[in-house]
Amino acid sequence: MTYVFEYRRYRIPFRRPVRTAHGVWTEREGLWIRLTDESGRVVYGEAAPVPDFGLERVDDLEETCRQFGDRVAPATIEAIPSAMATLRSAFASAIGPSPKPAHKLLTLAALLPAGRGAIAEAEARAEIGFRTFKWKVGVGDVAEELALFDDLCGVLPEGSRLRLDANGAWDRRRAERWLERCAERPVEFVEQPVLAQAIDGGTGRRRADDLLRGLAEAYPTPIALDESIVGDGDVAHWLAQGWRGIFVVKPSLLGNLTATLAQLEKAGAEVVFSSALETAIGAQSALRTAFGWRGVAKPDVPPRAIGFGVWPLFESADYNGPTAIPYLRPEDVERINVEAAWNAAT
Repeated sequence: MTYVFEYRRYRIPFRRPVRTAHGVWTEREGLWIRLTDESGRVVYGEAAPVPDFGLERVDDLEETCRQFGDRVAPATIEAIPSAMATLRSAFASAIGPSPKPAHKLLTLAALLPAGRGAIAEAEARAEIGFRTFKWKVGVGDVAEELALFDDLCGVLPEGSRLRLDANGAWDRRRAERWLERCAERPVEFVEQPVLAQAIDGGTGRRRADDLLRGLAEAYPTPIALDESIVGDGDVAHWLAQGWRGIFVVKPSLLGNLTATLAQLEKAGAEVVFSSALETAIGAQSALRTAFGWRGVAKPDVPPRAIGFGVWPLFESADYNGPTAIPYLRPEDVERINVEAAWNAAT
């Protein structure tokens, strides 16, 4: 079996810049691939590295695709270097079997912008039914953000849950200050409070790991790993360390997603699937993975909201995933028109 191979590089501005602890992100850049098998069936994949996750460069991915020519075989795909995880993910999602949905419906967490804009956004999202929210923190002054935190909690509807995503920006003192406040607020979990890059200039992974474990044991608010598990071997590392917190999995960023999910399922780990701010092509694949996940840490507890309440990210509807509503069904995922995204970039 060989495939006719095509690829397109894209660079699409966000409707509004995304501010995180790593800086201001103004556009999404990556590659789309299209494969046509010998029967004429056409499938798509997306390779979309996140600038501050790992070392992948879109230029390198494009050069690899250029070298493939107009046809690829499974052996060629298998030879893609492990360092090009998103490109491996793009091919795997395109030609691999789609998991059978294990859920009839999944709720979504609405992404809130950093800063004071989160309050108006939360009110607007709550109006259409969202009850789980994710707020980017670690962007501004700690005292100012903590004051905004109180204001934000004050506008959330009763029964809402808030996730805080620090993107690894805090040191021990800041993390402890936040976690003390979280214990008195409706915080579902804190995502990646610290990271090695914020400690000892990137040489302190062991110190950062120890700090994460210590914070998880010292405070009642659960802690989730995100940037700490972007490589295929990272999940195995944390499982070996006995991590009992949450794993935030971005399917588009893992080159060996099947093996990683098998490890998590075997360990009975609690997983929250999340968007990497992909376009419609990558979003469909990632959402299929979320719907197919059968591993649940507590079978009697409903799955946590998935982190895909991010759209519309782009001005054109062709590039976006499903409309921003507080829940999705498998049929909503299958209605995503990936061919429209491909054609829109022509």
